[in-house]
Amino acid sequence: MSTYLPTLKQLQYLVALEEQGHFGKAADACYVTQSTLSAGIRELESLLGLVLVERTRRVVRFTPLGKKMVAKAHRILREAEELADMARAAGKPLADELRMSVIPTIAPFLLPRLLPALRKKYPDLKLYLREETSAAACEALHRGQVDCVLLALPYGCGDTEHAKLFDDRLFVAFPKGEPDNPPSTIVPEMIDESRLLLLVDGHCLKDHALAACNRPELRASATMLGTSLHTLIQMVDNGLGQTLVPEIAVKNGLLNGTEVEARPLDAPHASREIALVWRTNSPRQPEFELLAETMRELVPA
Repeated sequence: MSTYLPTLKQLQYLVALEEQGHFGKAADACYVTQSTLSAGIRELESLLGLVLVERTRRVVRFTPLGKKMVAKAHRILREAEELADMARAAGKPLADELRMSVIPTIAPFLLPRLLPALRKKYPDLKLYLREETSAAACEALHRGQVDCVLLALPYGCGDTEHAKLFDDRLFVAFPKGEPDNPPSTIVPEMIDESRLLLLVDGHCLKDHALAACNRPELRASATMLGTSLHTLIQMVDNGLGQTLVPEIAVKNGLLNGTEVEARPLDAPHASREIALVWRTNSPRQPEFELLAETMRELVPA
């Protein structure tokens, strides 16, 4: 057996440095001084007899072995947290800290209605939220930076389990009068590929919209420049094109103050599944299932 084992604190310092790319910022993230963090990493290198980080005045660069150590450190820290999660789950459910990522096409439309009711039902729950794209949220989940993700499926999020909350239909949004007398629903063939505006890469809604339309030429011709649904709607309101938006956004005021109209998309699979997602075999699975059940009860139909 090795005479020396890295401490969790040293591994936390190493992971923080890799994430921040700067000693000062990593120290702030760990709530220690820069000298403490730097000394901790040097001690780790000294006792392992390895160089993990190349230090220069302008950049922090990890050696190939250092990168491997960081990947392993993420797993060790996540499993250490799961030890605490096991004890937490044995006590009163939803009565402690919970870190959740929420994607931008859900957060501003669902959370204002959900959080007050959730806080009232579980006053001891300390819910910490991160708003980030689907890819970033899933990476944070597997790195142990968050406990669960409020996500739109289908989306490849790795080795996870989920509980469905509700289906969210897709709508086509267009400037008022374009077309004249619009029908009650819009079929994909009515969408002008040269005027289709979509979110930039990293947002799963873009892929859901293109998959629902099932028109390969849309993927090739669509302009992908929106960084948020609100930005897209402003462009549509100014006559720059059409876009696709989720029902949850339409029903929660996305079009307020504009002359944009929206109609449901009439196509197979023209919806996304809103779900709570967590790591497979998480010891807090009963809590997540309870949280999902509570969300289903609290979210207005």
